[in-house]
This record gives sequence, C-alpha cells and structure tokens, in this order.
Amino acid sequence: MALAVGLGALTACSASDEPAGDSLVLADPYEDDTLNPLMGFAEDGMSKIFDGLVTHDAQRKVVPALAAEAPKPSQDGLTWTVRLRSGVVFHDGSTFGPEDVVATYRTLLDPAAASPLASSYQMLKEVRQTGPDTVEFRLRHQYAPFPHKLVLGIVPSEKLTGGPLESSPLNTRPVGTGPYRLAEWRRGERLVLTANERYWGGAPAIKRVTVLFVPDDNTRAQRMRRGDFDGTVLPPALAGTFARRDGMTVHGHDSADYRGVMLPQKHPVTGDLAIRRALNFAVNREGMIKALLAGRGTPAYTPVPPALREYADPGAVFRFDPDEAARILDAGGWRTGPDGIRVKDGRQARFTLMYPAGDSVRKMLADAFASDAGRVGIKVDLAGLGWDAIEPRMDRDAVLMGGGTPLDPDLVAHGLLHSSRAEDGFNNPGSYRDEVVDKALERGRASLDPSERADAYRTMQRRLIENPPWVFLVFLEHTYVMRDGWSGYQPVVDPHVHGVLTWGPWWNLEKWRR
Repeated sequence: MALAVGLGALTACSASDEPAGDSLVLADPYEDDTLNPLMGFAEDGMSKIFDGLVTHDAQRKVVPALAAEAPKPSQDGLTWTVRLRSGVVFHDGSTFGPEDVVATYRTLLDPAAASPLASSYQMLKEVRQTGPDTVEFRLRHQYAPFPHKLVLGIVPSEKLTGGPLESSPLNTRPVGTGPYRLAEWRRGERLVLTANERYWGGAPAIKRVTVLFVPDDNTRAQRMRRGDFDGTVLPPALAGTFARRDGMTVHGHDSADYRGVMLPQKHPVTGDLAIRRALNFAVNREGMIKALLAGRGTPAYTPVPPALREYADPGAVFRFDPDEAARILDAGGWRTGPDGIRVKDGRQARFTLMYPAGDSVRKMLADAFASDAGRVGIKVDLAGLGWDAIEPRMDRDAVLMGGGTPLDPDLVAHGLLHSSRAEDGFNNPGSYRDEVVDKALERGRASLDPSERADAYRTMQRRLIENPPWVFLVFLEHTYVMRDGWSGYQPVVDPHVHGVLTWGPWWNLEKWRR
C-alpha cells in the first residue's frame, strides 16, 4: 500500500545534487512501506527491481519476462505450464531457476508467511518444478485471467527463510532480477536505483534514478518549476499550469482508476434500493469532471473501465436526471420533510460519507456528491478521516473509495462485488449480494472463451444499473509533467494509485535514454 509521508529534509534536495546525462530525478507523492513483492509491492507489475514470469506491453497484452514463452493452459484449464528463461541472474549474482519460482509462490500461499496477497491467489492450489526449466501451476478451479497473476516479482529462494513476511529483510533490502537495483532508501526522503548491468533484457541507458518523496501537490509543482525534478505526477489543474511552459510537456494517461461512493447494504438508508438508484441519477458526473478535474476524466457507472473495451457495456450508464431521482424516491416511500430532507417510516434519508482526509481530489468529489444528493432531499454528512478510523466503519458508513486495473475485469470486480467476499477487508466492504452478479462473475472467471467472458461481464454491468451497490463517479485521467529531452516515452493505460517507478510514463524506463 502506498503511503504519503512527511517532507522531512526534502527541501535540501534538488536535481542539482545528481549527476547529469544518464541520471533521472522524479518526485512522487507516495512512498511504499515495503519493497517486497510478496508484501504487495508492485502488485500490478511494472516493478523496476523485480521481474515476474510475465509482464505487459503498452496494449496491456501479456508478454513473457522471466518466462521464455507465453504460459500454456491444459485443455481443462486447471494446469498452467511455464518454461523459464535461461541465463538470468539476481542482483546478488545468484542464478535464477525454477526453485526460485516455486519458493516465491509457495511462500505466498503459506499461512505462516501472512502475505497480504494470499487472498487474491485463492485459485492457486499448488506450484511445482516439473523439469530443469519448467514450472507447473495447478489451480483449484478454472481461472481465465491467471496469466495476469504471474506478474508477481520473483525473489531468490535462499532469501525466503520461513515465518512472517513482515519481518523479511526483503522489505527494505530487495533482491530481484529487474533492470534496476536498490542503492539507497532514506525513509521519508529519497530512494535511489542504479542500473543492473547484467540485466537479461540489456543494461538500461539511464544509470541512476532518484525518487524524491514530496507528498504536497503544490510543493511538487513549485519545485518542478524550479528545476528540481525531471518529472512528477500532479493533479489535473496543477498539471495544466505547465501546458505552455518551455522545455516541459504535460502527459495525460487514461486510467482504470475509479473513484466512487461505496454504499453499505446494512445501513438502514443506503441499504434501500430506492436511495442507491436515486443517488446514481442525482449526481452530475460530467459536471464533476469539468469543474474539479479540469476536464480530465471519464464518467464511471460500474468498475469496468472504457479501457477494457472488449468487456465494457456502453449501455450500462446512468443519465444525470434529478427529476428521475425524485420520482424513484417518491415511489420508494421517501417523502420530503419540512426541512427538505426526505423521510420514510420516521427515518431521515441521511448517512455519513467518509473519505481520506489528506486526499484533495476525494474531498472535492465528496463535497460535490453531497451537494448533488442534497438537491434531491438526501442529507450526506462528510467525515474526513485517516484510514485507521475509516476501516472499522466500512460496513456501516459510506466511503469514497478508489481502485481499478486495466488488465482484466475479474481482478477487481470479483473481490469488490461477489457475495463470498463480503466484509473481507477492502473486498466488498458494503456486503453487496446479488445472485445475478455472482453468477456472471463466476462465469466470467471460469470460461476460457473470450466471447463468453465478454457476455458475462456485460450481464454483470447491466445488473449493476438495476441494483447498484455504489455510486461510481469517475475514471481519473492521470496527469504528469516531464522535462523535455528524453526519448522512450510510450503512453499506457494506468491502474489505481501507483508510484512513479511502476506504471505511468516511466513504466518502460529501462528503454529510455537521453
């Protein structure tokens, strides 16, 4: 999980501290609390320190990395065989082999290791070596998106000594096979990577990468103007101020990164279908994008982003129609009271919406959502809190949440919506249950037929319009400012929150050069 950190001694750091030519200085608002892939680092891939068996290209297609060729499923879809690349070495000089793959995945599945990723690998029954360069994965059930799960960074088997991963040296001293190795990590200040000259894909041209941790948006913008960084991520409005600045370019990336209001089913107000449907008609998504995000974003109605065009249903939408919202509330027995707040059976249409207090975009969206809800007689009380205060209340209070991946709908939708995942941490925190949605999600993950999978996820999306669990608001456009003079940039569709050294403009940094 990426965590914002204090500025500390950052004001003393600048690009002038770094050697020129073959070095790059980036600023990140987030700092990972671990660099161990088994603890969740670079869960969606694109790590510069580790390689998975596979990675993704700019079109989000699975391509081999530590695998020598694409993973191959058995006829029944329950076994996947992976042949490994030869001649690969870890940063510590040890040779990569099948024993490292087996140890990495067995540790992931070991309850004693307590990996936070274990619940998202429930389909994996066993991994074993079947030859000098071959590994076999056996699944509990058919799982079509399994190749996407093979982005997990592989670590040396001798570094996995058993016991809880929270105490593993890999958390702060990572050893991988990636194009860069960790040279320095000063918590709350900076992280420095140096090129892996023995990288199997060829030594990177950029030899040193420094990431400065600067959580405040305005501070990052000021320091970018001052010349302290070669690139950073900024909110759309701030990024727009660089649009006509000589020597700098603003890049906007489409993303699968949604923001939406999770409505708990156990709450006496948000558990009412009329309330949930009315709110979806009441919110002005286009207005939010224009006023709050400088026009950089796409309306969201379900967790399936437009980027997954092979799965997205263009008809699964809510129009902005406050009059329709009022009709739904009237029909549902919610009558307007003397103070303008609707009432049913003596209970006001009122609930609390929590959001992370340090997130300026979520605060703005929460304000706009509450305003739109109020216009149709639903009172929303806002509460900006820390996640430690939000998490215990997610089953009974609404939360403005985010998430998303451009790789496969199952990777987000199943955990978010399937009844079996109810109140499983951030998985389905509102206890949403719908038989049609459950069956569609199960069909979508089990079938290896692309057309059948597409039909399943479109069925799911249409049902979410009839019985919405959330009010999805927007898919964000991620905006970046980059100093000119670098080659290698290639746009990509981003997932949810990530550091500057995973997705975003620098996803293929090992191919960049001055």
